[in-house]
Amino acid sequence: MLESKQLIENFYANFQQKNWEGMQSCYHNEVFFSDPVFRNLKGGKAKAMWHMLTTAGKDLAISFKNIQADGVIGSCDWDAHYTFSLTGRKVHNIIHAKFEFKDGKIARHIDSFNLWRWSAMALGVSGTLLGWSPLVKSKIRTMADKNLRKFIQEHPAYKS
Repeated sequence: MLESKQLIENFYANFQQKNWEGMQSCYHNEVFFSDPVFRNLKGGKAKAMWHMLTTAGKDLAISFKNIQADGVIGSCDWDAHYTFSLTGRKVHNIIHAKFEFKDGKIARHIDSFNLWRWSAMALGVSGTLLGWSPLVKSKIRTMADKNLRKFIQEHPAYKS
């Protein structure tokens, strides 16, 4: 369905412009988001994550392609290029997104990418050697969750 396809396109076009408010307008209020780092975010937490990522990523560049949608489900491939702030290392993340729609908005958004590949780029040798391990994956997730919690504390509108 054209409307669902346009919704996905609008989401990523806003992402390219670092327009977090525009991205959030594509989401249903009860949206569910998950990826290998930010897992099982609902509603305001999912919206806060995009706000945090777009404002923190000074050199963030996004591209997207292969949008498909039928009004119920959709998908898209997208790439993110940025500098990982903790290490100063360049990252090129390749992501596949799946969507479900409700009331003309994105109600479910699941991103998948290779976390080991990401950790090799973002963390260097330690990520290459240990990025596959549950311990390192857990540390990455814990750090991301801590950053998101801090961001939400600083932006009370996202508190649930």
